[in-house]
Amino acid sequence: MVKETIDPLALQYEFAKRSFYEFLSERDHIRPYITPPKTPVLLLDLEGIKRRYLEVKYHFSQFKVYYAVKANDHVGVLKTLSELGAGFEVASSEELSKVLSLGVKPERVISSNPVKPPDFIDYANKQGVNRFAVDSFAEVDKVSKIAPRSRVYVRLVVPNEGSDWPLSKKFGVDVDTALDILEYAQERGLIPYGITFHVGSQCNNFRNWLIGIKRASELWQKVKARGIRLQALNLGGGIPVKYTYEALRIEDIAYYVKGLLQKFMPAAPHELQIEPGRGIVGDQGIMVCRVIGKAKRGDENWLYIDTGVFNGLAEALGGIRYAFYLDGEGELKEWTIGGVSCDSMDVIARRVALPEPEVGDYLYILSAGAYTTVYAAPFNGFPVPDVVCLEAWP
Repeated sequence: MVKETIDPLALQYEFAKRSFYEFLSERDHIRPYITPPKTPVLLLDLEGIKRRYLEVKYHFSQFKVYYAVKANDHVGVLKTLSELGAGFEVASSEELSKVLSLGVKPERVISSNPVKPPDFIDYANKQGVNRFAVDSFAEVDKVSKIAPRSRVYVRLVVPNEGSDWPLSKKFGVDVDTALDILEYAQERGLIPYGITFHVGSQCNNFRNWLIGIKRASELWQKVKARGIRLQALNLGGGIPVKYTYEALRIEDIAYYVKGLLQKFMPAAPHELQIEPGRGIVGDQGIMVCRVIGKAKRGDENWLYIDTGVFNGLAEALGGIRYAFYLDGEGELKEWTIGGVSCDSMDVIARRVALPEPEVGDYLYILSAGAYTTVYAAPFNGFPVPDVVCLEAWP
């Protein structure tokens, strides 16, 4: 009996093709825009963003949802979410100004960046935003000086294994240090408000939430024993989306998290918070670009497109692997995707399965709604992608 073999190129290409047509099948309002005269362009589905936010709210019904503005700060996205009553997590005066300009009240805004510029703390405080994350004694000193009586929540370090974009090496402290920081904050006249952690962006490992909640529970009890009453537990972001593989479902993460909270924190905090960014916008956008060149270099097939890691696809440098789709026929080949700039670092992906393209063909980069245009710069004189926000037709 001959054992059937799996063709990895066909498997990869069919996954991308299926994802592309599944995206369009539910979004007739996007179809007229997939062959724009000018590229690159990011097509954002505002209806999909609404659905995703409401899905998060439904499954995390006990939580307040604060959208992480850094994921995509386009005014169309922010306006859509503000009209649904979302909260917002900001890290800069520019982000805060954008949110407040939409009529969002200060009590719907928090700042979870553990190290903040002094001018931002001052601006936020003057606007009535007074909930800040900290993870060092120096930050406590800074906040207490600029924004007295602010509410502070301490960031714990947790593992980020299984997350495509790990974060913990830069921020977070252990339980005992966190306890000392909260006590010190109280001594400096600040209000110890809560605990936060982050499992890593694009997290597909349940264990990270397990460890985070266990450590938060341990800290909560130690703080309580010192006579400090906390109010909030913030689980940060981490909700994943589909790139070149299926991701954990929101409902499964919510079910697991709620079970952990019942086990480790049966006396629930007064306020539960989450900060999804990628999980709301990540797979609600498609980057449309065009092939501008191709070459054979040794054994490698190279394909060059009119955007790149400096102009919108920076996450490709850090571990995110996008799905690429090109409508064509013929034998599938492995391609290395090069960006538009003349910098040798501008390589977006390797071993991408595509049929033979021609210069001028459209190439679609899926799940490009998060951390694309916000990272983009006109490096080498090449433009950042235009953004087109689309709503369903009445």
